[in-house]
Amino acid sequence: MNNPLEHLKLDNQLCFLLYASSREMTKHYQPLLKELNITYPQYLVLLLLWEHSELTVKQLGDYLYLDSGTLTPMLKRMEQNELLIRERSQQDERSVMIRLTDKAILLQEKAATIPNSILDITGYNEEEYHLLKTSLYQLLQSLHAK
Repeated sequence: MNNPLEHLKLDNQLCFLLYASSREMTKHYQPLLKELNITYPQYLVLLLLWEHSELTVKQLGDYLYLDSGTLTPMLKRMEQNELLIRERSQQDERSVMIRLTDKAILLQEKAATIPNSILDITGYNEEEYHLLKTSLYQLLQSLHAK
């Protein structure tokens, strides 16, 4: 870019492309998640708990890049909707353990089609998907390290 002001155009902003892409992606998740009666952030929590069975609030926050002040109200709502159980750790009372309920475990089977539905929406093939995912993961790690 010869003109230094070219850097200030919206279309040249990586942050805007990531922001807009994220919003568009989340829009495509909404109708799929509505069938499960969960929000996108709740889906992310469920993904982690389906994978790990039990995590602390701190661990969830670390995985999702969220603080406990953001996570706690969402986890309370999920508990009210009988998707998870929150209880103090026996080993460390400062830690709150999060586990899935049977209701949430049953949702996993219904959610199993979501990733392929989203892949279809993008129009990407498996290789393009993995390349993009790798690039975004590297970007996230780089930004988080700074």
